[in-house]
Amino acid sequence: MAKHYTFRIRGKVQGVWYRASAQRKAEELGLCGIVRNEADGSVYLEAEGDERQLQAMAEWCRRGPDLARVEEVAIEEGEIRGYTSFKTLRQ
Repeated sequence: MAKHYTFRIRGKVQGVWYRASAQRKAEELGLCGIVRNEADGSVYLEAEGDERQLQAMAEWCRRGPDLARVEEVAIEEGEIRGYTSFKTLRQ
C-alpha cells in the first residue's frame, strides 16, 4: 500500500546538487513526488511509494550527495497526493 512522506532536510544542502541527486535517487527507487529548496536554506521533499522505497529514500536523505553536510532530516507521514512522477521544483 502506498504511503506519503514529507522530508525536511537541514544542513549544507543547497548549492551541492541535493535536489538533482534526490530526484535521481527517487526515480531509481520508483518514487513519485517533488523536491525544492526552501528560503530558510533547507530542502523540502515529498515522496510517495511503498514503505520499503520510502525507508530507502530516508536513508539516502540522511547522507545526501557527496558535497552535502546533512544535519537533520525531519520526516512526517501524510495524505496521499497522487503524484505520477518525481519533479524538481524551482523557487
